[in-house]
Amino acid sequence: MNKDFANESPKKDMPFYLVLIILLVFSFMGFGIDYDEFTQKTDINIPGGYFYMIFFVDFLMIVGLTLIFFYKKAGIILFPLALLTHFFMHSFFLSTFLYTDVTNLFVFITFGLLAFIPKWQFFR
Repeated sequence: MNKDFANESPKKDMPFYLVLIILLVFSFMGFGIDYDEFTQKTDINIPGGYFYMIFFVDFLMIVGLTLIFFYKKAGIILFPLALLTHFFMHSFFLSTFLYTDVTNLFVFITFGLLAFIPKWQFFR
């Protein structure tokens, strides 16, 4: 039996909330960029089907964060996959490099996992 985080409680602490809020803010910033592109779709010739996909990926990012909040392991997997999909869709379809996605991924990998790994035993 591994006793590394034996004294950890299931109560969500301040770092857990702070990381989730930071991830949520950067996710909404990515959504704002997508909405801005949507309002300019005729000017920059973006196909209409692209927006169904990208807004769905934005939705999956929020769902992933919600699942993390409720201690679901699927959220820890869903969020970075949706985030990487969002980044690669922008790179492939629009040839844009989104610093919000890179920063969001950096926050998730560094601070997020520092806040989530000690609570891993409570994730279902």
